[in-house]
Amino acid sequence: EYSMRLFDIGVAAIVLILLHPVLIMIALWIKVVSPRGPILFSQDRVGLNQSVFTMYKFRTMVTNAEEKTGPIWVSEEDARYIFGGKWLRRTSLDELPQLINILKNEMAIIGPRPERPFFVEKISKTVPHFQQRHKIKGGITGWAQIHGRAFLTNKPKEKCRYDLYYIANRSFALDIKILLKTCIVVIKGEQA
Repeated sequence: EYSMRLFDIGVAAIVLILLHPVLIMIALWIKVVSPRGPILFSQDRVGLNQSVFTMYKFRTMVTNAEEKTGPIWVSEEDARYIFGGKWLRRTSLDELPQLINILKNEMAIIGPRPERPFFVEKISKTVPHFQQRHKIKGGITGWAQIHGRAFLTNKPKEKCRYDLYYIANRSFALDIKILLKTCIVVIKGEQA
């Protein structure tokens, strides 16, 4: 566990240092195309041992995107994106602020994607063992993400199966495999 934490801190710090010009450019872009809203979007998520924490993303949608609908998952035809927001999401660049969550020890590089409390409560009623995902910290990427992030977004049962496989077979080698596959998926723009 200690070595996993060092791995998380190391990767997060290196990526933040290397990509800080990109982070600045994204922040400026969001402010230009959507000046009234914040640059970062924060949202409650359920993490290790079902603790709730604030997860950060670059804002890709209009402010108050769920005001009329309540909590909903993103769909393929979603019309709530700001200009360029869909691209940020497709390339996963919107996820980069979660490196802050990693440094704060709220998330890991690899792990089940943290879900919102609303959806955790809803899914737990129909998907057995869903809460077992909270035995480890949630991650920026994971076994489920490299097997079809967009496809699995609204398929919690299938996503849970991948997450439980990862928890049962967790290792440094598997983490490296997931990290490398994530890079390929992001570069190719697959399953976003």
